[in-house]
Amino acid sequence: MDIYLIRHTQTTAPAGLCYGQTDLGLAESFADDARLVQQKLPVLRADCRVFSSPLQRCLELAYLLSDTVTTDPRLLEINFGDWEGQRFDDINTTSLQHWSEHFVEQAPPNGECFTDLYLRIGSFWQELLQHPAEEVLVITHAGCIRALLAQILALPLANAFHFKVDLGSVHKLQQVSDYTYINYLNL
Repeated sequence: MDIYLIRHTQTTAPAGLCYGQTDLGLAESFADDARLVQQKLPVLRADCRVFSSPLQRCLELAYLLSDTVTTDPRLLEINFGDWEGQRFDDINTTSLQHWSEHFVEQAPPNGECFTDLYLRIGSFWQELLQHPAEEVLVITHAGCIRALLAQILALPLANAFHFKVDLGSVHKLQQVSDYTYINYLNL
């Protein structure tokens, strides 16, 4: 099974905005950004399965790539709770610093910690492996991609942010028998 993890393209969010599960629109450059994503992918099989986060920044790209898309809330970005929609510069510095040092087990107020995201994406991954297909696209967010890679490689969760996950990037995994290979990252 060939699995392509795809991060959404540029949004309308101003720089420095905390927007994990906030449903933002896509930048005016979406058509060009999407074309670049398409160029990174092979010609898709007719039976390619496509999964997407339910947020429009992922869904629009998913529907551009396929007419048949399955949305899954487990593919949502981390929930920043009370910090959603705020500029990082406007969040209490002490609280933000504490969270950034303990994000694995510490959640923003009324949000979720990285372990919660890890468990959520792990549930999606296990279900996907139970229903294999020849080709799968997963259009999601940077946090989900990092959490999934940490799970596949059995890395400590604090190390997940060592993976660079650019906007519009493609990451190819290959599931063969009961083993997951990483063909490439951040294309």
